Amino acid sequence: MPYIYTFSYRKGEEESLCTLEMRSLFRKVSETSILESEIKVDPSRSPFIKERVEVVCESTHLEEIFMQIEALPLMGETFKVIFVKNPDLEKVEFAERRKIEREVGLRIPGEAELVKPEKMFGIMFVNGRWVFGPYVKNEAIWHQHQQKPNGYSTALSTRVARAVVNIAVPNPSGIKAIDPCCGIGTVLVEALSMGIDIDGSDINPLILQGTRENIAHFGFQGEVVKRDVRNVEKNYDVAIIDLPYNLCSVISPEEQLEMLQSARRFAKKLVVVTVEPIDPIIEKAGFDIVDRGVATKSRFVREVIVCE
Repeated sequence: MPYIYTFSYRKGEEESLCTLEMRSLFRKVSETSILESEIKVDPSRSPFIKERVEVVCESTHLEEIFMQIEALPLMGETFKVIFVKNPDLEKVEFAERRKIEREVGLRIPGEAELVKPEKMFGIMFVNGRWVFGPYVKNEAIWHQHQQKPNGYSTALSTRVARAVVNIAVPNPSGIKAIDPCCGIGTVLVEALSMGIDIDGSDINPLILQGTRENIAHFGFQGEVVKRDVRNVEKNYDVAIIDLPYNLCSVISPEEQLEMLQSARRFAKKLVVVTVEPIDPIIEKAGFDIVDRGVATKSRFVREVIVCE
């Protein structure tokens, strides 16, 4: 059965990054704010996915959906029905949405519970037909991670960091990742919160205690060590590098090249975040650029480049 996902992002600022993440997670993109896919992704992984409906019943006619729902096996759990709004279609009035929710709920073989249901279901009109099935809402977990004990003025936002992690590791199963210039650990926290096996290291010993405190604050565990990127010895499936750019950590093109050449040695795939053009350096380091996107905030632009 397919899954229906709805997306939300800030036009102009986040559209490119959202599209890049969509390509990484689903291997395709949608020109609308709705995507249909056979791939199952937890909506809370993404800063852009709002919700997901698993399609178990579908029909061009709502009455036929009602009959399909009545034929479902008896459930032991309490449930609630949500009318999932389609942002690409004409708005359905509140009263009509509530009416459809009630009509669907009356036909589900189980006990309705509006406050603390054990199961959520969604009803939605999309791509010319009605669909019904289990519903999952994004819990916006990254918002909690904004309240970490230690911050850093030039660190990625938790929202961008979470998208970058998804771009680097769309399927965590069996993947070993590294952030070899982890700084205060924003990427590490987001990756660990998604169950990704990731190591962190940084050449700056003054920041690493704060990095470890940030990870422990949210109940996560992960390796964080003082190490120059040139001294990474283990092999990894993917590396995430947010290139230093502030006044206190300016690095020359020669140092950037050396850093990326080191990554080429220990990682099969690289996702690099940069505020300046570095395509020639990436290619000279031995990587091929396979995809890219940008994250914009006011006039500040970060480019996210996927390399293999």
